[in-house]
Amino acid sequence: MSATASYLARRAAQKERVRILYRRALKDTLNWAVHRHLFYQDASDLREKFDANKHVEDLDTIDRMIADGEARYDKWRHPDPYIVPWAPGGSKFTRNPTPPAGDLDHDKLKYKESLPNV
Repeated sequence: MSATASYLARRAAQKERVRILYRRALKDTLNWAVHRHLFYQDASDLREKFDANKHVEDLDTIDRMIADGEARYDKWRHPDPYIVPWAPGGSKFTRNPTPPAGDLDHDKLKYKESLPNV
C-alpha cells in the first residue's frame, strides 16, 4: 500500500513539473516569435516534443527527461522577455502613482474663479 502511495505521489509531482515546464516554455516561445503566425508554428512544435515522450512510464527516465528539459529551457530562455507595460517591471508600472492620502484644501483650489466667463 505504501509503495503505491509513494508511486502516485511521485507521479503527481512529475506531472506538475512537466506542466510547469511546458507553460514556461510556451510563454517564452512568445518572446522569441515576433508575429503570431510564427508563434503558432513554434508552439505546435513544442507540443509535439512534449507529446513524443508521453508514453514513457519509468519514473527515473521521466525525472531525467524533466531535468534535461529544465536545463534546456534555462539555456535557451530569452534574455530580454516581453513584459506587459502595466505589470510589475513594465514601462508603465506606477507611472501615475496614487495621490498622497489626506484631505485636499478646496479653498486653495479656486481654479473656477480664475476662468473667464464665456
